[in-house]
Amino acid sequence: MNFYKKLLNKHTLSLASNAVMPVIGMITVSLLARNLSGADFGNWTLFLITFTLANFFRTGFLQTSVVKFYSGASKERALNIVGSTWYIGFFLTALLGIVSLIAFIFYNDHNSIAIIIKWFAIIYFCTLPSSIALWILQAEQRFDRIFILQLIGQGCFFVSVIVLTIIHQAYFQVVIYAYGICAMLTSSFSILSGWAKIKSLRNKSWASIKEIANFGKFSVGTSISSYLLRGSDTFIIKFMFVNPSVVGIYYLPQRLMEVIEIPLRSFIATALPSMSASVQHNDKPYMTYIMKKYAGILTILLIPVSIISFLAADLVIDIIGGAKFAHTEAANVFRIFMTFAILLPVDRFFGITLDILNKPHLNLIKVFLMLIVNIAGDFIGIYFFHNIYGVAVASIFTFLAGVFYGYWILKKHLEFTMADIIKLGFTETWLILTNLFNGLKSKTINQKT
Repeated sequence: MNFYKKLLNKHTLSLASNAVMPVIGMITVSLLARNLSGADFGNWTLFLITFTLANFFRTGFLQTSVVKFYSGASKERALNIVGSTWYIGFFLTALLGIVSLIAFIFYNDHNSIAIIIKWFAIIYFCTLPSSIALWILQAEQRFDRIFILQLIGQGCFFVSVIVLTIIHQAYFQVVIYAYGICAMLTSSFSILSGWAKIKSLRNKSWASIKEIANFGKFSVGTSISSYLLRGSDTFIIKFMFVNPSVVGIYYLPQRLMEVIEIPLRSFIATALPSMSASVQHNDKPYMTYIMKKYAGILTILLIPVSIISFLAADLVIDIIGGAKFAHTEAANVFRIFMTFAILLPVDRFFGITLDILNKPHLNLIKVFLMLIVNIAGDFIGIYFFHNIYGVAVASIFTFLAGVFYGYWILKKHLEFTMADIIKLGFTETWLILTNLFNGLKSKTINQKT
């Protein structure tokens, strides 16, 4: 029993959340793709992209701010931050809601676009309480509750899609109804359970609202720049190559890289509150230790993953993409991606450390610098290679630029070296593996006795 208690810690719960939810989402999309008509699925995709971008803006503006200022704060200060977040959240949601209402008034056609415009604002409002609850729970490091809340939301919609498929009612408008109802149920649960802390709205203050807004304007800029950084390769390939299939060839290894993002997101989710609390208590050495530890562990773990992926790239592409990708550039593009995959943990942790140190403007500069290097590198790479290998190689220099800039800036504020990250990462990884082996060994012995 003790072994299972140790196994079900905040790290494994965060990893489970970041791993299980994308799988449920992927299966749901697959069901919709198979059961909606081509036109309905296209309309659903358009709605989902529109809604995701809007939610991306709100999350980018508020999530890091909540975790940073809430973690390690006194009870009074924490309620003040949550209340102020609710106030800003209402404002941002109402702003986009008004835009949606105006568009609905002036758009007179009764078609799928009108349905999207009509339901966008309603669902956007419905998701606000659950979004705030998720940010608070992350700051409190309650990853068990995060998992429950996400399971309610995505699980409810997944079950709804199955039911609609069984009763032959899988139509675009009905699916949007189901999505909105599930969003409403999830937010209602987050309010009734007290996880969203909606009553803290009365604890808001203009000083905290201004503080969160000042931080948020940089963090949302970073989020948008990161989104453009991920999408710039696709746009440039689409612009520079006549053959449209080239986009799909490059997109497949890009999607495979999302497997790396699963442990990365889970480690960041667990590290961010602890780092924030350390800064709140003016304990920069411990915050530096957490940064080195998590970035180091992920880097060490990614080394064997990168080597195996590099060697088995053809097999991986064949399994995921099928025969039509077997003799394309996809496998070699994936190999190039895996050569710089070990840079991702350090780059990402340097970025969140700048945010935690209340220097989001420097993190914005870091991401913007990477975007410039990536775009310039893409065109230079295409000029010399005349194929998508040039775009993939440019990504190596993009992340090197991010790591070098982040290291240069952080060295002015923290005491550490790149060697420290690797050494601590190796030590902590060996300790984790040793404990895991000992736990499995003692469990086997207990079962025999």
